Amino acid sequence: MDITDRIKQTIKDNPIVIFMKGTPQFPQCGFSMRASQALTACGVQYAHVDVLAEPEVRQALPQISQWPTFPQVFINGELVGGCDIVVDLFNKGELQKLTRAAVRQH
Repeated sequence: MDITDRIKQTIKDNPIVIFMKGTPQFPQCGFSMRASQALTACGVQYAHVDVLAEPEVRQALPQISQWPTFPQVFINGELVGGCDIVVDLFNKGELQKLTRAAVRQH
């Protein structure tokens, strides 16, 4: 499976996935930390991909998603956005609704 197919499969197989620098337990940048904290605060399970550990994903994902920076959060196969958007949605209470619905549907 090539990297594009692998990324698309990861997005398809997981109702919520964050492509980030580091892991939720050990984030390697502030933006990734804040986005993963927002997801964690929603109280749902989510998948993560450490783009520092997988440089081919780090290189290919921006072309697939048309989003140049990390983190990138996908819910139900759709790009939600990066840190600022995810945190803003969380502060408005929208991220909680989106994540819970995604987990229920899966």
